[in-house]
Amino acid sequence: MLEIDIPNFGAVRLQHLVTDFTGTLSFNGALIPGVKERFLKISEFLEIHVLTSDTFGTALSELKGLPCKVHILEGEYHDLQKEEYVEKLGSSSVIAFGNGNNDRKMLRVARIGVAVTEGEGCAVDILMAGDVHVTSINSGLDLLLNPKRIKATLRY
Repeated sequence: MLEIDIPNFGAVRLQHLVTDFTGTLSFNGALIPGVKERFLKISEFLEIHVLTSDTFGTALSELKGLPCKVHILEGEYHDLQKEEYVEKLGSSSVIAFGNGNNDRKMLRVARIGVAVTEGEGCAVDILMAGDVHVTSINSGLDLLLNPKRIKATLRY
């Protein structure tokens, strides 16, 4: 668990990191360097969930052996599936990361939503759905390893 008291934002009690894969954790289907090491550290205090449409079909192989639950989405309405997944975990205990339009509902419902702009860019709607915007997944994951950064960004 990660606990942060943020002035005028409120108490944050995180138990889960929920993230997209394609374009968020990966570039052209390959896991971005540095994510593995950060996942290993973060998994000591948060449960990690990866929800993905898996555009390149590489999520399972790229995340093999990492301390995370991988859920490949099927059918339609992946935005709703991601939102429902976060709600079932208890949205107030979730920090969510994403870059695509199908991540926007997940970011809105999570206690903290993080919009990620990596090599594949991010959808404009994601910027409005998130509480925080980062220019790389590693910068975003580092927020969890240095929670005073989250406090500094979200206080008002």
